[in-house]
Amino acid sequence: MNEDLEDLYDNAPCGFVSLRPDGRIARANRTFCLWTGYAPDELTGKRLHDLLNIAGRIFYETHFAPLLRLQGFFNEVALDLVRKDGETYPVLVNAMERRDAEGKPQFVRLTVFDATDRRRYERELLKARDELKTLAKTLERRVAEATVKQLRTDSALDAQRMEAELREQFIAVLGHDLRNPLASIAAGMNLIQQSKLDERAEGITILVQKSVARMASLVDNLLDFARGRLGGGLTLTLSTLPLEPVLRLVVDELQSIHPGTIIKTDFALTRPVTADPVRLGQLLSNLLGNALTHGAEGEPVTVIAKTEDQFELAVCNAGTPIEAAAMDRLFRPFSRGEVRPSREGLGLGLYIASEIAKAHGGTIDVTSTPELTCFTLRMPLER
Repeated sequence: MNEDLEDLYDNAPCGFVSLRPDGRIARANRTFCLWTGYAPDELTGKRLHDLLNIAGRIFYETHFAPLLRLQGFFNEVALDLVRKDGETYPVLVNAMERRDAEGKPQFVRLTVFDATDRRRYERELLKARDELKTLAKTLERRVAEATVKQLRTDSALDAQRMEAELREQFIAVLGHDLRNPLASIAAGMNLIQQSKLDERAEGITILVQKSVARMASLVDNLLDFARGRLGGGLTLTLSTLPLEPVLRLVVDELQSIHPGTIIKTDFALTRPVTADPVRLGQLLSNLLGNALTHGAEGEPVTVIAKTEDQFELAVCNAGTPIEAAAMDRLFRPFSRGEVRPSREGLGLGLYIASEIAKAHGGTIDVTSTPELTCFTLRMPLER
């Protein structure tokens, strides 16, 4: 069976339009006619300029036409067509100008794609970004209000009462006002990814998901810092459950966020360990995240876990060695060292890791040479 090229042209899943040198439509396929609501003979002779909204007409005159004359083509230009019934129809347009041997334009071929879903995804992503901005402003306002109230407190009794209110307010803001919206955004991104996306939209959703994961980690560290400094302390739920699945889950999650860096593992967990698996997973996440952030680009990061006389968990990476002055304050809150000051972060990851180690009766030691930097947790097998 031979392909019917005429039918392929008329009923293609995209619009085809041919323009004469004066910008008037010479021919349009049936798909384009259906999208615009015009019959083929109504479109013939009509200027493409007349099918655009006001913003599109301005863009056509200032960018669209000059770009065609200059380079003879353009790709993925977003326009809004005005249908016969007056409604707008969002599209993406590719154009190629055909010229004769003397370089004079003969006609322009346009390929028009339906951009309705894409515009909706973009609006949803912009809405999520605006919600995050609003949330950040709300948090800043609440913290500022609480600070002003505390400054106005004179008596010691009032100061203690205000501190308790601030603690509850701070944890509530982090736990509710940040976690719930982040969960909603993550769920929304998962739903969007189940739809058919173009490459640009899929890249945006992946970027948002990585940002959400990073923000969730920051919220967890802030909550633990708040509990530790404001009186609650770190809580442990001890068990002898296998640790390897938890450690591997953390490695897999961070590997998906940092696909450009290889994470090697060497686990030899032959004896049971009495510990809080969730807290040790958090400790590994903080150490591994630190190594992925500050390690040398292109070099692997290694995670080693073993049980001999004690439980040991080490995370090692290549890169610039840690200076002696920075080594002394590595595990202080809000300290980020001087290895890569341009990196973003609150400087709580190593502090929380050290607090988790102390809660398990263990320590975290650091060795750093020009060849390798290692953070090693050592703790008893039993509590």
